[in-house]
Amino acid sequence: MRPHELTEPTDEALPPMSFVAGATRPPDSLLYPEEYRGQIVVDVIHDGASLPAAFRVDARGRTIPPEVWGPHYHTERDWGANLVAERLAARLGLPGFYTVNTARCLLDFGRFPGTTQAGATHLRRFAINLPFSELLSKRQTRAVLEEHYDRISDTMESAIRGRLIKIAIHTYDQHNKSGTERPHVSLVSRPLGYQNDSQMPHGVFDPLYPDILAEFTIDRILGDRISLTLEKAGVPVAHNYPYLLPEGSTEIRHQVWAFFDWLHYRFEAEHPETEGDEAYHLVWQMLKDTNLRSAEAEALRSFLHMFRNAPPGQASLYEAAEEAYHNIAAFLHADDNAAVREFRFSTERPMSFGVEVRKDLLWRFDKQGRPAELDPERALYVAEHLALAIATYLREDRRPDRQAREGFVRGHASRWVADLDATK
Repeated sequence: MRPHELTEPTDEALPPMSFVAGATRPPDSLLYPEEYRGQIVVDVIHDGASLPAAFRVDARGRTIPPEVWGPHYHTERDWGANLVAERLAARLGLPGFYTVNTARCLLDFGRFPGTTQAGATHLRRFAINLPFSELLSKRQTRAVLEEHYDRISDTMESAIRGRLIKIAIHTYDQHNKSGTERPHVSLVSRPLGYQNDSQMPHGVFDPLYPDILAEFTIDRILGDRISLTLEKAGVPVAHNYPYLLPEGSTEIRHQVWAFFDWLHYRFEAEHPETEGDEAYHLVWQMLKDTNLRSAEAEALRSFLHMFRNAPPGQASLYEAAEEAYHNIAAFLHADDNAAVREFRFSTERPMSFGVEVRKDLLWRFDKQGRPAELDPERALYVAEHLALAIATYLREDRRPDRQAREGFVRGHASRWVADLDATK
């Protein structure tokens, strides 16, 4: 059974994340240059239907009745996301796509690990949501994170490392809480904290991550190409509306992780003597702990930024790590932050973005909000034009030289203006 065909929750303990293989397509059907084959990943994290039996009982061993978790299951699930991803992956010539099987009402991999308290806003929630965040025991909560969150994280890290484009397919409700209708499709590529404060939130990722990199998670040419293609096909599109990316989203975590992975490679290329050094290893491990699951990384983080004491017997190692951290910082900020600019405008910078499609375009729901009938043709239509837009970007829009763009952004556009005048 394909993922989208499993509409009711199952208590079977499915793998937390699966790779859904698609039909093999002939090589000559590829829509974009061969060099980009294997550079695209499509994933779905909120269309799972697995609610294992171990988590259907509360901390006292009593069965949690379906009427308690059922409404959350139907409201939280991104109905139709797996179908769009399946069609998109096939049209892009991918071998398949990745999907989280664990039901979102139990675990939301698009948030930081932890338990959500009553009253939390949608974008400020943690991975384990109500009602389970209040009903499960501490042992059950730890099991959800270790057996599901961590395994999903390991699979995702392996899937996206070295890839150029990561596309997350989501679906959302037809209306905002105010009653206004949402656009048919929304592209989400900017974090909430940067939008509101022009900086990443304090105490989440390491402050070495440059705030300016949070301005966008996708080449804006690609975002505009998707908008143009869909709009010409009659599909209204918005950007970063009605909400932005929470910092705990896979897209933001991937951006931070990919930057430090790139910086790690660059730093060791110039300082090969640091490879294998335990102090440097601790620092790189801390910088890449973007899912905040490592107690060892948190200990070093608190030593460096909160001036707490090192663990017993590790003072000398932590002092060496502090020196390593400052050396990495000096490398990053050398030559007026040249490394930051290089990464920001590099065509090799990995892109991560979310595509929100309205649920009512893909499913018809009954009065209780339960899915009644699937509309696969509209899912195919949206996926087809998404694929065409991405292919056009890779085939025609992608620029290997971003010097002109960087020059314009930094206020050095006079040479290009002179060139234009000379051609008149």
